[in-house]
Amino acid sequence: MAIKDYLYLVTKKPGKLMAAKKAFTRYDLGLKPVSKDFPEIQAESSLEIARFTALQAALELGHPSVREDHSFFIHALDLPGPYTNYVEKRLSAAMLIKLIDYLGDNTAHFEVATVLAYPAGKTIEYVFQVPVTLGSEVKGKDTKGWNGIIRLYDEKRAITEYPEEERLHIWNKGYEEIARQYTSAI
Repeated sequence: MAIKDYLYLVTKKPGKLMAAKKAFTRYDLGLKPVSKDFPEIQAESSLEIARFTALQAALELGHPSVREDHSFFIHALDLPGPYTNYVEKRLSAAMLIKLIDYLGDNTAHFEVATVLAYPAGKTIEYVFQVPVTLGSEVKGKDTKGWNGIIRLYDEKRAITEYPEEERLHIWNKGYEEIARQYTSAI
């Protein structure tokens, strides 16, 4: 299998790198991780955030660059998902459980946006949602933040209760679509 081309991936997160590698390998694409901190804007959607960073990276690196961003939307709270990280740092999982119980709606979703940007400014973009529910107790190991109560829809385990490799097929959909569109254009 010969590598057809390579793309830069702007991330420091091992899980995102693992998901991207799995998708890109299927399309004979190489991946060069970029750990530089590019500016991350505040915006109402993951797509706006991913697009901005991917364009900045492509322009600076002079090569097609990929950025994935995801946001968490708790339906009962009606907060813009990109701001949930701020709330998570101030509201414990135990307090969120009480709040969700009081409000009576434990549904939520992740919005995942993946953007491939070219140095000339063109982009390929893909956005999808992953439905989840919030459990009534914190479970698993490494329960930092809310991960110990977040469950994939129709799943009894919290995402902290099973290995990330088992969930790659969910998180790499954006990378798969970007790789498919990119290779069909080259």
